[in-house]
Amino acid sequence: MTSSVLHEALPNGREARSSGSARGLGLTVELEDGTALLDAVSGTFNVPLGYNHPAVVDAIREQSARGVHLASEFTRDRARQVLQPLLAHAPQGISAAWMRDLTGSTANECAVRIAQKATGRAEVISLFLSHHGQTLYTTGLSGNAFRRAAFPAGPATGVKMPAPYCHRCFYAQSYPDCGLLCAERLADFVEFASSGSVAAVIVEPVLGNGGNVVPPPGYFERLREICDQHGILIIADEVQTGLGRLGTVFGSTTVGLRPDIITLAKGLGGIGVPVGAVLMREELDVLDSYEHSFTSGANPLALAAAEATIRVITDAAFLADVRRKGAVLGARLRQLGRASGLVSEVRGTGMMWGLELSRPDGSPAPETAREVIRVAREEERLILRPSRYGFGNVVKVRPALIADDSEVADITARLERALIRVERSGGKAGR
Repeated sequence: MTSSVLHEALPNGREARSSGSARGLGLTVELEDGTALLDAVSGTFNVPLGYNHPAVVDAIREQSARGVHLASEFTRDRARQVLQPLLAHAPQGISAAWMRDLTGSTANECAVRIAQKATGRAEVISLFLSHHGQTLYTTGLSGNAFRRAAFPAGPATGVKMPAPYCHRCFYAQSYPDCGLLCAERLADFVEFASSGSVAAVIVEPVLGNGGNVVPPPGYFERLREICDQHGILIIADEVQTGLGRLGTVFGSTTVGLRPDIITLAKGLGGIGVPVGAVLMREELDVLDSYEHSFTSGANPLALAAAEATIRVITDAAFLADVRRKGAVLGARLRQLGRASGLVSEVRGTGMMWGLELSRPDGSPAPETAREVIRVAREEERLILRPSRYGFGNVVKVRPALIADDSEVADITARLERALIRVERSGGKAGR
């Protein structure tokens, strides 16, 4: 695998570099040479309000004049206030919050610590294809071997089980006749593959980096039943799906997931400001401050950005418009999929979509996905991203939630032209 793959198929195999004059405006990235790129993936899925939403920019500017940093002992009360509007929209039972993180990686580690301390158990079960962070621990927790291969000293994190990936079912079954084996087998993994000390199952409402995998109806409800039978907590990793991405404040409520703990990051900063948080049932608020804390956790700038972002994203009219635009985006992408011989499935919900690309024999075509992304960038000035850091065969389409109808149409038109170019060239457009 070449370095260009690891850098997500950027033009000419090089990372996009800037002398400092590149800037983001709305959904557009303007490079120092004047090139304007239309961003169809919200940065790295962390700018749901675009690159310079005025409400967040103004909040950051105002806070920076009052102070950029304060120790968390001075921001604790404000952090609770900032998260209260989120708790009002949270799934049933979620009523407490912890805000000491800047990234999804450490927020997920915090969630695991909570589960372990609350249950007195050690292991965590995660899914094939899952992505839960970049730290040594969360890389081990994630469900891709290539991410762990170079780090043999990484900590043991528990058990991996097949994802609810209907398009390529691990059990070679078809929904709904499968009886939701992907959920039912959880009990077997607890019984036969674990140490018998399972604290939690961690899941994404939609598996983002793994290929925009949307679990089938009933999956999360059955998972909840089995976890309750075994006294296992459910951690919902909402780093990518939370805060409006699926058309609701929390993605869990869209897919029927009832978690005990929720992690947030990425979109919480609105325009890319690093900030993370963990929400939980009241009885799981068990950590002492010294058990999970970072120097810049709950810093005033992050709190200001989060507060402004939450105010925008929890607005009912805003969310209704996201759902409307998401339906339009999905319909356009499905139309592209039907017209393209490269696309074997289009799946998603809200403003979170993926196009699975396959070879004529139906096998995954990661090389084609990389080529489509390259052609889209070089020929159409459209920023897309691949699944599994370029090792996967899914092209991800996740515009900022503020995208207007014309931008949604522009994104799909540019993507269509890229697909046509690659298909006509047999997968080697421009080479």
